Parts: sequence; C-alpha cells; structure tokens
Amino acid sequence: MNKLIINNNEKTNQRLDSYIANNTQLSRVAVHRMIEEEKILVNGKKIKSSYKTQLNDEISIEKEQPKEVNLIAQDIPLDIIYEDKDIIVINKPKGLVVHPANGNPDGTLVNAIMAICKDSLSGIGGEIRPGIVHRLDKDTSGLLIVAKNDEAHIKMSEQIKNRQVKKKYIALVRGIVAEDEATINMPIGRSTRDRKKMAVTKTGKEAITHFKVLKRYDKYTLLEIKIDTGRTHQIRVHMSEIGYPVVGDTVYSNGKNEFGVSGQMLHAKSLEFKHPITGKQMYLEAPLPQYFEEILKKL
Repeated sequence: MNKLIINNNEKTNQRLDSYIANNTQLSRVAVHRMIEEEKILVNGKKIKSSYKTQLNDEISIEKEQPKEVNLIAQDIPLDIIYEDKDIIVINKPKGLVVHPANGNPDGTLVNAIMAICKDSLSGIGGEIRPGIVHRLDKDTSGLLIVAKNDEAHIKMSEQIKNRQVKKKYIALVRGIVAEDEATINMPIGRSTRDRKKMAVTKTGKEAITHFKVLKRYDKYTLLEIKIDTGRTHQIRVHMSEIGYPVVGDTVYSNGKNEFGVSGQMLHAKSLEFKHPITGKQMYLEAPLPQYFEEILKKL
C-alpha cells in the first residue's frame, strides 16, 4: 500500500486523478479504474476522480498484483542497432505496434523482443509492456530503447523524465517552411472534440519542439526535429498546428500526398543518452527507411 499525504498548499485544490497521475507512475486511465474499484481511497473513503485535494489528505493506493497475460514470443525480424546485458535498442519499422493493446493482441515489438531476450526483460512497464521505457507511434519509424532489467528501466526513465535523453527526428512536411530554425512551445492535451486525438490546448501539458530546415523542395520541406518533452503525438500535433503537417499523417491532416505513402513520414533518427548502468555516453543513429529515401530522390 502506497500513501501520499498532501502537506503543501501548492498541491491542494487539484483533481485527484491528475494529482496521482502526476505524482506516480500510474497513467490517468489506470487511476480512474482504480478509483472505481476502490483501490484508491482518500482518508479511508471512496471518492470521485474529480475530488479536489485538500491539506492533510491521506491518499492510499493499493499495489496491484500483475495479471496473468498470455504474451507470446514471436519470431518477428528486428533491426537491432545496439544490445548488451542491460538494454537493447531497435530501429522500429513503420507499421509495427510497440506493445499489445485492443485490436493488436500480438504481432507487436514486445512479442518480437520476447523471442530475442527470453525472460531477460524489465517488469516495471507492466505485464503487456515488459522493458518498454518509451514509445513510438505505430507509423513512426526509428530508434526505441528497451530495458532488460528493472535497474536499467528505472534509470532510463529518470533520464527521460529529466530531459537528459536527446532525441532527433527527420520529418517531411507539406508546405515550404519559411524559417530556417524555430521553436514551438504550445501545450498539448486530449482533444475535447475527439477523445482519440491530441490537440494544442490551454489546459494541456508543456510541449516544446525545435525544428531546423534541412532542405526545401517544391511544396515540401525536410526537417530535423528535436523534442524537449515527450507528449503523445507531439511532433505531428505541433507541425499540423503551425500549418505544416507531416506527409502521410491521416489523423492531423487530410493525409493527402502525391507519393501514396500510408502513415506519417516521421523517423526517429538518433538518440543520445548515458548508459543506465555503466554511465557511458551513448550516441546511436538509424538510417532513413528505404521508402523515405526513394521519395526524397523523387523530390
């Protein structure tokens, strides 16, 4: 049983679900479910998710036991960029889902990793996300770190939380971007119009994206993008918001492109971080996918 005690005026008058999600590793969805199941209590009583925190509140969070999930190790070819006894870094192809979820019970990166690493994966991510420290969208290709043990997972998560992991992406966007370099600082949260989408919203969380023009084409621009924060769909939402949607993105633009590609042309090109166990400075790169290179040649 974990306990959180409100002993600071700055932490009062916050929604209970938001407060717990921001101060634990639980997602907001998990918090909602646990409140309904009375696994989260305030001062020993059942309370609503919308309850506003007050001074001296004692929030009790029941530790959940992992559920039995029949995750199958599957022989799915992966492009391994780096591997040692603590971490494995994959160049994820476009179209591969990271972990099982509704509609994707198997055939995911996790299923493939299990076949490679056997029982050597961190359990912190939960029963359906073993070793998963961070995510990439299904149709975003590029570098992804997987932890093989809990210590590596905790230390990598800390680096990501403290913005110590430098991530660079390559994106082809529609339109000719005028600025050579710029920073987008717009908060991102769940869209009020469509709960499946994210949007720039005043009530969202801080989201910072830096971009630099690599090349301008007729009607398109190739960008190198760095993100300080890791909000869901951050790059896609920000680029669409300023009028330069990522080519092929069917969610945050009309998805039209003369190349007929499905899914967004967004690639996680490089990662720079400290090895979670040895402390060694790591720099890893993944080449652009072949289809991406071919489209650039056409342009």
